[in-house]
Amino acid sequence: MSLPIIQIQHLNKTFGTGEAAVHALEDINLEVQAGEIFGIIGLSGAGKSTLVRCMNLLERPTSGSVVVDGKDMTKLSVKELRKARKDISMIFQSFNLLMQRTALDNICFPLELVGTPRAKAVARAKELLDLVGLGNRAGAYPAQLSGGQKQRVAIARALATDPKVLLCDEATSALDPTTTLSILDLLKELNQKLGVTVVVITHQMNVIEEICHRVAILDHGVVAEQDTVEEIFSNPKTDIGRQLVYPNGVRIDQLPPAQVIRVAFNGGSSYEPLIASLAIDCGVKVNILGADTRNMDGKAFGTMLLGLPKDPKEAGKALDYIKSQPDITVEEVSGHA
Repeated sequence: MSLPIIQIQHLNKTFGTGEAAVHALEDINLEVQAGEIFGIIGLSGAGKSTLVRCMNLLERPTSGSVVVDGKDMTKLSVKELRKARKDISMIFQSFNLLMQRTALDNICFPLELVGTPRAKAVARAKELLDLVGLGNRAGAYPAQLSGGQKQRVAIARALATDPKVLLCDEATSALDPTTTLSILDLLKELNQKLGVTVVVITHQMNVIEEICHRVAILDHGVVAEQDTVEEIFSNPKTDIGRQLVYPNGVRIDQLPPAQVIRVAFNGGSSYEPLIASLAIDCGVKVNILGADTRNMDGKAFGTMLLGLPKDPKEAGKALDYIKSQPDITVEEVSGHA
């Protein structure tokens, strides 16, 4: 098996000194495989943005190593680091476009910085505008573009130097849900077409679920858990993991003392009939305590928190029925009372 394209070992980042010191990251160990889409999720203040900025040394770690494509970024000279960053591009929540430049010239900008001839830079920029679906907007200025179009230009600009890694720091947080999905679809397409490794920083579990292969959950500067998205989604092992995957961020200690289960829909047929079928087939009624579900191309994705009847026999009947359904994962989350 080839070496991971990103290896982070025992990384620490501290801001300040003495009693005022803030330990933003503590003993972070992560590996990202070449060609995968890797997610890093956490609540505000978890250290996500600091971690992603350590990957390209925009933030220098206090200790530990960051190896990207075989190079320890922390040991490179200024010149070597500048060269290495050509392989690690970044897109941001705020787009960071140059307002006085057209879409085409924004994409040309990083190529100008490395001395690419104008004609070659323009040809490359046009190619990238076509790739992100904006071939007809080359002459538009950022003020003339929608949020989604601005982010597409930012993505095209990030790809100008043919990077091996694309870092996305809350890249869809400023966008509406429909535009968010279109940008995530574009990132998936670019990952498949170009083979670029994508690292996604977000606080939204639906973004992770939509696009990522694996995910690490950060909590107060430490990695709480990391696994495949399917495993984290269906079987979170930490309180922060459960908080992130439960619908609407419902916390266990806020749930009623009756038996509660979390049902994860993993791409089966539409979820609506489950509750009705439970009542019709088993004669059992359950309470929906929270839900975050959606129907995509006739398939159900998302989660529900269900309160089962207090009668153990009725609760057992409902649980057995739900567990028998295809493409559904069930986790018992009661026992908190």
